[in-house]
Amino acid sequence: MAEVKTIKVRQTGSPIRRKSDQRDTLAGLGLNKMGRVSELEDTPSVRGMIRKVQHLLEIVE
Repeated sequence: MAEVKTIKVRQTGSPIRRKSDQRDTLAGLGLNKMGRVSELEDTPSVRGMIRKVQHLLEIVE
């Protein structure tokens, strides 16, 4: 079986004063507080979510 590739992201920006769709996207990624780290599957839908809030995130690995 093939290994599932993952992406590790850390939230660096606050969702305060952001549009509700950006806050919902962060919650969908498993993030809601600054400094939290989430490990996610590397799929096109996750990549699109990361791209939508890229100004609030950094890629750890």
